[in-house]
Amino acid sequence: MPNAAAEKQKSIGNDYFRRGQYKEAIAQYEKAASIDPTNAAYHSNIAASYEKLKMWKESAEAAANCIKTNKTFLKGYFRLATAQQAMKDYAAAQKTLEDGLVYDATNKDLKKMKADLVEKQRAEQVSAYCRKADEQMTNGDIAGAYKTLELASRLGAGNSEIERMMSKVKPRYEAMERKRKAGLSGTEALKEKGDEAYKAAQFERAIEFYTKCLDALGEFSSPLALKCLGNRAACYKQISHFDGTIQDCTYVLEVDPENVKALVRRAQAFEAVEKYRYALQDVKQVLSMPYNSIGRANYDLCNGLQHRLNRVVAQLKKG
Repeated sequence: MPNAAAEKQKSIGNDYFRRGQYKEAIAQYEKAASIDPTNAAYHSNIAASYEKLKMWKESAEAAANCIKTNKTFLKGYFRLATAQQAMKDYAAAQKTLEDGLVYDATNKDLKKMKADLVEKQRAEQVSAYCRKADEQMTNGDIAGAYKTLELASRLGAGNSEIERMMSKVKPRYEAMERKRKAGLSGTEALKEKGDEAYKAAQFERAIEFYTKCLDALGEFSSPLALKCLGNRAACYKQISHFDGTIQDCTYVLEVDPENVKALVRRAQAFEAVEKYRYALQDVKQVLSMPYNSIGRANYDLCNGLQHRLNRVVAQLKKG
């Protein structure tokens, strides 16, 4: 049963809220919460009042208290995500909504807010890509502009601004590509064909071209050879030929011991063939490098991989 004294304070707060006296409403809701801290609705009302005042940090704190009080009180997630969006913390807002949908996957308010948020992020990313491509065009970086617009097209197919910019960039890029390819050596052309096959997900065909290139080079230490080895290792990984991945990555690491991609791929391949200690060694080597040199994606991947491998190795020791 609701606490009568707390409900009285809430009722007074509701009157203030209806009259637009939000600070006064907050004071009454806080009194209600102090009398009965187990009622999530009071914290939700505090969050709603701060929301009206556009005091987003305070609104977020109240909404977080609401969720802490009752994880199944879905208004708490809605109000927290609203505040997080207002503070432009879109990743946190999306996670908040997903956390709420765990308790009710059919909730219309949370589902709509998540869909709107995803669309907003998509639109903002498309705009950011267009701005970047425009800057690249101005600076004469046609290849960069083309690649940026390709990324934009994946998110905003049919976008008129992307199409307008692409109509200017694509002819210039294609002319540059024709000239570049015409100047490639025989081995460079083989590597190029391998790259094209890889992009088309024709991994066996890509392996053939990379192998031909390596055979023609007759060595594994030049920059071109290292690129072919790294790319062939990626192809082997795609077709689950993990021994091939390990071998090619090892060739790369003999020349370039801190090649992050080779270390990560080899660690994943070692895990796949159940050589967990070797995998753990590669992962630890990556994580010992400066964060800026490995990047967030590789750091997060290796961090998760390390936890998983530590558990497996511990279980093997017990066994």
